[in-house]
Amino acid sequence: MSSEQDAGTTVEPDTPPLPPRRGLLLVLVALVVVTADIITKIIVVATLEGERPVRVLGGLAYLQLVRNPGAAFSMATGMTWVLSLIALAVAGAIVWILPRLRSAGWAVGLGLVLAGALGNLSDRIFRAPGPLRGHVIDFVSVFAPNAEKFPVFNVADSAITIGGALIVLMALLGRDYDGRSTRAAT
Repeated sequence: MSSEQDAGTTVEPDTPPLPPRRGLLLVLVALVVVTADIITKIIVVATLEGERPVRVLGGLAYLQLVRNPGAAFSMATGMTWVLSLIALAVAGAIVWILPRLRSAGWAVGLGLVLAGALGNLSDRIFRAPGPLRGHVIDFVSVFAPNAEKFPVFNVADSAITIGGALIVLMALLGRDYDGRSTRAAT
């Protein structure tokens, strides 16, 4: 018997500990991005209502208020309630994954997607014309005003896009949300 075992301690095998849960990181990312989305929408509604598009960055982007009843690219304009239910389902799925989340990359990606879903869902719930039918506030048009070159979007839309790209990258790298590698050991 070793002196460590005599002292009442046990010797653990040489296995690395699991990374800590990343739920707090996900929540922090989501809170920061949802807050940014809400604040920018309040500012846009207060300052751009009834105004012409504002050219910024030498015409690289234009700021303008657009009330979007649909999804990206103005698709599904008559199905706002369905988009609301999809956002709720996405949020529910992310909450379901939360206890098993051990990957920082996945935590950031899912936090961004959650923030985007909640940011646009809040518009659909609280903005006119009514609950689950509200129009989303979009305000960035790139390369030209009035969505001439690319659809007008907001912080929430950007978060969904960046979060989705990060999740795809994590999957391509073989990293699972629970910290395991999905690539076969060689």
